[in-house]
Amino acid sequence: MTLHTVILYGCAAAVLAPGTKLIQAEAGGRRVSPAELLRILWRRPVPWAAAAMVVVMSAMAVVQTAAPSVMDHLQREPGAPWWRALTALLVQTSGWLQLTFNLAALVVIAPVAERRLGAVRMPLVFLASGVTAQAVSMAGWSPTGGGDSVALCGLVGALAVSRLVAPAPMAARLLPALIPAAGLVLCTLSNNHGVGVLVGCALGALPAIRGLTNAPAHEVG
Repeated sequence: MTLHTVILYGCAAAVLAPGTKLIQAEAGGRRVSPAELLRILWRRPVPWAAAAMVVVMSAMAVVQTAAPSVMDHLQREPGAPWWRALTALLVQTSGWLQLTFNLAALVVIAPVAERRLGAVRMPLVFLASGVTAQAVSMAGWSPTGGGDSVALCGLVGALAVSRLVAPAPMAARLLPALIPAAGLVLCTLSNNHGVGVLVGCALGALPAIRGLTNAPAHEVG
């Protein structure tokens, strides 16, 4: 195993472990069964934007399974038109493992992100993170492929920053801080997931920055 691979696995762990904690926070930090966690995440009021995204991606999973050639028309590839940066999010080009993992991740991340970020901001973060990462990939980092994991990384990044800027003991902020750090390392390795993480982090920080700039001088100082 090369050093490059070791670093990639380390970055994946630095995103997945804190991300799992952020999701478990919806259950009060308790260890619960997967079925109970899903019941908590999808409790009423149902996060409708997250539900719509799951429906769309599930439908696309069926479409690409029934007609694999559709991926050739939607994935990013050298010389492809600019709009492929968007449609590449709709297809999972690395097979069943990628398709299953990304759909399962969307089911658990999207409702948490919607409750934290809002029904409008959550899909915007998803799209901005995903499209930016796909565009960077098309520019040379990874010209061929597709998948929405880069957009999911954006949601995790936004959740991490929203936790970092919330009032909490410093110890509670250490684990989420690993996520933007992992994003930076991934970018140095020209891995498009790092772009997704950092764009999500930036968008997650915007409300806090706006609050500081709009606060009276005596509150900021």
